[in-house]
Amino acid sequence: MYCDPEEDGMGIMPHEVWDLYKGNIEIANYGDENVINFATTQNSSIVPLMKQEGDYLAEKFTIEFDAYFSEFCTQYDVSFWDMVSQKPPKYIPVVHIKPEYVSVEGFSGTDLDKRPYPFWEHMAISFNTRALKVYFGEKRVMNIPNLRANPMGLTITSSQCHKGNQALIKNIRIAKGGKKLYDRIMSDGKFVTSGILFDVNKSTLKPESMGVINNIAKMMKEHMDLRLSIEGHTDSDGDEARNQELSEKRAAAVKDTLVTRGIESSRFETKGHGESKPVDSNTTPEGKANNRRVEFIKI
Repeated sequence: MYCDPEEDGMGIMPHEVWDLYKGNIEIANYGDENVINFATTQNSSIVPLMKQEGDYLAEKFTIEFDAYFSEFCTQYDVSFWDMVSQKPPKYIPVVHIKPEYVSVEGFSGTDLDKRPYPFWEHMAISFNTRALKVYFGEKRVMNIPNLRANPMGLTITSSQCHKGNQALIKNIRIAKGGKKLYDRIMSDGKFVTSGILFDVNKSTLKPESMGVINNIAKMMKEHMDLRLSIEGHTDSDGDEARNQELSEKRAAAVKDTLVTRGIESSRFETKGHGESKPVDSNTTPEGKANNRRVEFIKI
């Protein structure tokens, strides 16, 4: 069985579409799900089994998978070239994913909050012509405007850090373009965006927000049974009570704008959480930007 990344939103890649480059990898059951198990303490690598030769990643693509972190030293390396079918490039950075630190070779890294082991987390890597973004769960942890490289293919490498402590991945997707909104909401139960922007300390939408809002309106017209809770969040700057009020007004403003685009008001609920549910630190500009967000949650 083969996969073709030229097909938009092709979904989860079955385990039989992967080829072993080196090491020891097993298809295993974990709970009720099939997983790819990096079964030794030696690095093992897999690549997609492709029918297309040469550079098979589009100018815009998304890679997603769920990763299992059994201990602090579990690590997954994502290389943007296919070690089976492609010649090594002169330079393509590697994404290094650890439970407490994510980095991109040649660029900076991001420290993550410590969590009790073991745990699963959803990973997403988005590339758009030059820009690379890496998400650890809901949190955007890397934002590189110019990667200075052309991703050509994909290799995923990992190993057990200590014998018996699994390194597992599942639900791997490779899609041309970004992940479709409807697919994200149906698979994750929600869509989170920091691309809806407001005037400072106001609930007035900025014009650059209309691209995201128009996409949501289009999706809801195509899926008439979909209902959403629109939930606003702020960073911690300013008064807590004011932030709560502001988040409520901003969620209502998004709803009102969607209603003007032909979506029935009864298909929405709105909530504001103010600064009470941060997904990042409020001590850095990027962390504050991540916290200033709108979430669309399926109801």
